[in-house]
Amino acid sequence: MRVGLVGWRGMVGSVLRERMQEEGDFEGLEVTYFTTSQVGEEGPVPGTELHDAHDLERLARHDVVITCQGGDYTEAVYRPLRETGWDGYWIDAASTLRLDPDAVVVLDPVNAEVIDAALERGVRTLVGGNCTVSLLLMAVAPLLRRGWVEWISTMTYQAASGAGAAAMRELAEQIRRLGAGFEAPLSAADASPLDLDAVTAKLQRGGLPCDELGAPLAGNLLPWIDRAMPGGQTREEWKAQVECHRILDLERPVPIDGVCVRVGTMRCHAQALTIKLHEAVELEEIEAVLGSAHPWAEVVPNTREATLERLHPAAVTGTLQVPVGRLRTMLQGSEYLAAYTVGDQLLWGAAEPLRRALAILRRRAGAGGSAASPAAELAPSGSAAP
Repeated sequence: MRVGLVGWRGMVGSVLRERMQEEGDFEGLEVTYFTTSQVGEEGPVPGTELHDAHDLERLARHDVVITCQGGDYTEAVYRPLRETGWDGYWIDAASTLRLDPDAVVVLDPVNAEVIDAALERGVRTLVGGNCTVSLLLMAVAPLLRRGWVEWISTMTYQAASGAGAAAMRELAEQIRRLGAGFEAPLSAADASPLDLDAVTAKLQRGGLPCDELGAPLAGNLLPWIDRAMPGGQTREEWKAQVECHRILDLERPVPIDGVCVRVGTMRCHAQALTIKLHEAVELEEIEAVLGSAHPWAEVVPNTREATLERLHPAAVTGTLQVPVGRLRTMLQGSEYLAAYTVGDQLLWGAAEPLRRALAILRRRAGAGGSAASPAAELAPSGSAAP
């Protein structure tokens, strides 16, 4: 199988290549590395050359093109490439084609049958979903599948890496400057908590770089992600309902809305959920359904010890685990469920669905494109799996 990789040096592309190497995915592939800025230079594999990512003729020589280059690249290349008559598979991390009727959004642990049905129909464009939406579904999709859910309110806590590598560097620089500002008061024997607070406030109000995020993120949080949408939502909030329905192919609309917040962590997105059920379901049954959803699901007991050990970004960064915890019935009534979940958005929210989409295509090619369910058969392996 001939595969072209675009955007392999960026954050998502780097994680994708790392996972493919861990899983041995490069074996048996003929890979070409494309670039938008370093044409002719040596590729990541010694002896390989970087080719122009806008060279439609060269792209069209491949059975599969995988791109993590971003939406502008997809806008510029995808349609012209298809217009050449190329009928290969396009696997994309960008949001550009997620709602395209000729595409399928891939998250096979929760929508394997949707992917398989699309491929049987001849769909040849496979797109990764929004990172936060994908993590939400990795946690609670079984409740939606069973028709138990009337609506969901999801309040997100999204890492700096969700805004890109430059935002991560900006956060790191903000943290560095805050740390330097704390040196004097922390070394003073008579320093008070108010001294530390004064340093923080002074730097946050004029001493920290904010070009990428618009305001300080270190020691702070920003309740706005992406651009404004009609009705007061941001686009990140709008995606929750639209993409959940798209991924699961739900027949009955389920309202999903909330507030998306950027927080001062480097990696992993978390979400606090209020789930309104149509009728009360025993908590033990909910826990059993969620915990058995797929190999990476994990129900964390609603205790202080388990929560602080397993239900936060530092515990799950770099792993495929998607724990859900703080599960309880709320005071609003027996049909109201509280939950909290966290996952690595660079894995299940970005790179991993693309890696597994390629694996699905390879399995189908090996089976002669049979209607068996290759998506559902993919088993966990590698160092990032539990």
